[in-house]
Amino acid sequence: MLFTDGILCDGYVWKYLWPERAARGPVAHWHYRGHGRSGSPKDAARIDIPAHADDLDHVRRALGDPPVVLVGHSMGVQVVLEAYRARPDRVAGLVLLCGSHGRVLETFHGTDALTGWVPKLLRLASARPGVARALWSRVPPEMALKFTLWSGEVDARSLRPGDMRPYLEHATHVDLPLFLAMLRAAGEHSAADLLPHVRVPTLVVAGSRDTFTPARLSEELAAGIPGAELCVLEGGTHTAPLERPDALGAALHRFWSDRIGA
Repeated sequence: MLFTDGILCDGYVWKYLWPERAARGPVAHWHYRGHGRSGSPKDAARIDIPAHADDLDHVRRALGDPPVVLVGHSMGVQVVLEAYRARPDRVAGLVLLCGSHGRVLETFHGTDALTGWVPKLLRLASARPGVARALWSRVPPEMALKFTLWSGEVDARSLRPGDMRPYLEHATHVDLPLFLAMLRAAGEHSAADLLPHVRVPTLVVAGSRDTFTPARLSEELAAGIPGAELCVLEGGTHTAPLERPDALGAALHRFWSDRIGA
């Protein structure tokens, strides 16, 4: 299995899936440009979804060019779909968690408000990059954590605060203009045309209370891919892999056993 993050992430969401999957076979994880251990992009234009998919394929080839099950969370769903488009012969299956095929700025919280705001914020951040970085990097993670738990964007009853803290700490280290440019590119991308042509076992997972990518988008995703299975984690939000690890682990085990095999 090859894990692919959402934007601003460096692997926090795989905390419980990693050991469960690693006990059954090889597992790998990588970082986007400008995220985690990966340096800033030398080419500022290579931050769109096809570029990420190409990076993913380079990682896979560096691992020995094996056939892989691609697992994507949030924006990672778009990335693994494009990776499948480019090299379908090296993909044994897809697991699509809390994401959609694209146009994410048009569906955030069920509105298209971000389609207008993100380009404006990107222009401001690009005009004053030093100021933008200073403000962005000084957001106290503890304050952000308290707000996140209070806001209802995550299930505060089942999410351990310590599981969310690494994401909030990492996010402040990602360059703000880079993040906004990547987000705009993700908002302009769509793999809707690819869905009817997917020919590998696919598991689509949704959180019933996900406000970032509402569950209906996962339902549409599963309906568009021939033979895809849909698993809805009741009460789960966009961080459902951390909130419902046992239910997700069981769904993955069934999918692996029934659809992927050895």
